[in-house]
Amino acid sequence: MDRKDFQRCRLFFEDYIIQADLKFSENDEILSNFADFLGRFSYIRIKNFCSRAMAKQTIIGRENEKELLGRIYRSRKSEFVAIYGRRRVGKSYLVSEFFREKILFSAVGTYIKDDDKDYESYRKLQLSHFYDSLILAGLDQKNPAPANWREAFLLLRVLLSGKKNRRKVIFIDELPWLAGPQSSELISELGYFWNSWADSQRNIVLIVCGSATSWMLDNVIRDYGGLHGRLTEKIKLLPFTLAECEQFYKSEGFHMSRYEIALSYMAFGGVPFYMGKLRNDLSLTDNIDRLFFADVNIHQEFKDVYAGLYSSREKYVEIVKALGSRFYGMTQTEMIDATGLKSGGTFSKLLDNLYESGIIRKYPRYGKDRIETVYQLTDFFSLFYLRFIDGIQNKSGMWHTINRTGKFYSWAGETFELLCVSHLNQLKEALHIYSVDNSFCWSGKTQDGAGAQIDLILVNDASRTDYLCEMKFSESIFSINSEYNQNIRKKIMAFSESPQHSRTHSIQVAIVASFGISTGANSDVVNHTVTLDSLFK
Repeated sequence: MDRKDFQRCRLFFEDYIIQADLKFSENDEILSNFADFLGRFSYIRIKNFCSRAMAKQTIIGRENEKELLGRIYRSRKSEFVAIYGRRRVGKSYLVSEFFREKILFSAVGTYIKDDDKDYESYRKLQLSHFYDSLILAGLDQKNPAPANWREAFLLLRVLLSGKKNRRKVIFIDELPWLAGPQSSELISELGYFWNSWADSQRNIVLIVCGSATSWMLDNVIRDYGGLHGRLTEKIKLLPFTLAECEQFYKSEGFHMSRYEIALSYMAFGGVPFYMGKLRNDLSLTDNIDRLFFADVNIHQEFKDVYAGLYSSREKYVEIVKALGSRFYGMTQTEMIDATGLKSGGTFSKLLDNLYESGIIRKYPRYGKDRIETVYQLTDFFSLFYLRFIDGIQNKSGMWHTINRTGKFYSWAGETFELLCVSHLNQLKEALHIYSVDNSFCWSGKTQDGAGAQIDLILVNDASRTDYLCEMKFSESIFSINSEYNQNIRKKIMAFSESPQHSRTHSIQVAIVASFGISTGANSDVVNHTVTLDSLFK
């Protein structure tokens, strides 16, 4: 075997172990056989190489996303992937850390404030940065700088044609910023680049990424022009789950209880960027105070979440602030009244974009004359900011004065409900529910005319069971007194007589409490108890 043959084998084997995420022990049979196959190249050299390759994988969680990226890399055809999601959620890190040196070309768009945007100068700046990236990737500097996006993608084609790699990964980050306010030129040329050349090469992996969800949806994912039907995969990247947060904190040298991990989630929302700012030599209380109350830049960070996300950002912020003022959400009509924005298709699209980015959720609310669609702010960072920071002069030490007061417990009680809803799959598993045919919030009246609300109802038609879920935040085992027992019984009676309850279904009560409930005479009304630990599965 000559060196060229060895290099081909080495590259193939490297692709295999990294993308398959294989773990090798010192006596691994596959590794030993491969070393024998290479003959004159020592076993130790191969083992050390494998160890270095595996050390490159430092991605916490994201198992489904890693599996998908590995699959498209091993594919025998060209792949076009779009990744979108909330700002700061880790889109760029996922791609760059997963592929590392496999990325043959990467470029990133530069964000420019609207006030500074002159289209021609904006376009020239982005083209200049794109050209710089081509040079850094190995393009001969004898090639002149592109004057437009057609020339830019022709240069990219020249660069890639000179590469001999088995798979050629292209990563274009913050594509909406690269395209700019008049994006049709770039999208048209990107479509032509893919349709006329890249797709037919069968070894191209093109990944585009962007935080501007509305732009990504309109111009890439739902495009009806040159990119229509060309995407082979799309990834909507969400914040970490509680389990992934636990992995992250352990990897950063934290020794946090699950209770405090849950509290951090209720403040930062499992967004890796914010979690990465926590210091492991400070308490969680100190960290929250330092990042939210002692940092004057927190106001700008809130604006940046939406400024970089969308074009009409002022309207989005108005909607988010309106939803932040009513924790359990609003209907479209209520939001229009609160914001003064006009109803119609434009307003519906604003809501759709916020929903697609993971900033809000929508759910049906039953119990009134008709079913209402309610929109609720679910971005934990924004909720915390609007509740404690917005409109005040924040200063160091404020969280210490709020922590464990009535104001704190009011926030924690409501936000814990949202934490549970955000981990619906874990909740279903804890309740041994394998399929949910409907989930909704319900409000109605008890027999004595008092209002009754059930946080979450899960309907399982297969078992003919409606699960009435109550969420209770506490710092210890939750104790059910006689008053609460009677309150639950009244809710059961009210719901059982409502049109939303099928007469063939049984009702079971589930309480999600941080540390469970105490057993006693008043706990007989509860059929299932789910603890915080179950949400970490």
